[in-house]
Amino acid sequence: MSSPSVSYWTSDRIMRLLIGLALTAGIVWMLNYLSSVLLPFFVACFISYLLQPLVELNRRWIRIGGRIIPVIVTILEVTAVIGGIIYLFLPSVISEINMMGGIIHELSSGKRPIPHTYKVIIDFINDYFNPDNLEQLMNLQHVETLISRGTSLLAESLDILLRTLEWLLTLIYILFILIDYPQIANGFKLIIPSKYRANAMNVVRDVEVNMNHYFRGQGVVALCAMVFYCAGFSIVGIPLAIPLGILVGVLYMIPYFQYVTLIPVAAVCFVFSLGGTVEFLPELGKCCLVYVVSQCICDYIITPHVMGKEMGLNPAVILLSLSVWGYLLGIIGMIIALPVTALIMAYYERYISNPESD
Repeated sequence: MSSPSVSYWTSDRIMRLLIGLALTAGIVWMLNYLSSVLLPFFVACFISYLLQPLVELNRRWIRIGGRIIPVIVTILEVTAVIGGIIYLFLPSVISEINMMGGIIHELSSGKRPIPHTYKVIIDFINDYFNPDNLEQLMNLQHVETLISRGTSLLAESLDILLRTLEWLLTLIYILFILIDYPQIANGFKLIIPSKYRANAMNVVRDVEVNMNHYFRGQGVVALCAMVFYCAGFSIVGIPLAIPLGILVGVLYMIPYFQYVTLIPVAAVCFVFSLGGTVEFLPELGKCCLVYVVSQCICDYIITPHVMGKEMGLNPAVILLSLSVWGYLLGIIGMIIALPVTALIMAYYERYISNPESD
């Protein structure tokens, strides 16, 4: 006779599941509660993770056993590159900002006539919105906010100073994390009990593969996109082409967030068109063409070669994962949303949906 079947969901396993869910919820709540304090540290960890290959390259180039000198050289190299970019493009950026500010000043003072195309918009605003009432309402809300919070100039100054010191700690975090990067990476497995260490390290290796595949690959794609957008905006001839292209490249690390930059691009085109030398819609159309061409090159040529095969997530799942992880962990959650979601779905398919293949 066959032995009676044993139920999989025993009381012990149910209690372990409940305890695990409670611990996970507690960790997420703690991270959310301490997000303002932990954000500089997480940013430093993320930057250190990206700079680690450059540190190893400098170690092989300098041929020194320690990591202190290669880390310092890496930080100096990155600082020199960023400083060089600022030195090259800052004068033109300042002149373009002054040019746009001059257009707005001349229009507000009456020295430059308002283009006829925009008079309809201005009349509509004057007819249906009263700027004086809006300004008064905003001033009242500002005063009530200040009174309710009981803030003062000294308290606000101290808060700004403390936040500045917190972000200055990011550089110190990066320095020490890069110096002890191998020890920190190897020390994580000591936190895990030896009974579960083998399975946990398999998960850690899978996470590392997904992170390496996504972040460093997406970083290369974002750098290429930054170059394309800077060149495209410069060819179109809109002001602040380089800062807008850099902004698109930075936001390219988060899926679909590069399209948020259409708002500042449209604003720049609008202010530039007030000068009377260009029209708003044709100029905005040229910028949209830059988006279309750059996205086609990045999505269909660069991304398949750099990232390999896609991570298997459709746009709806990507947007949902961005919303959920962004709500839980803020900007950090939005950055890690795609690789973590792909990893969770892979483990679900492996151990739950199709356990026989394990």
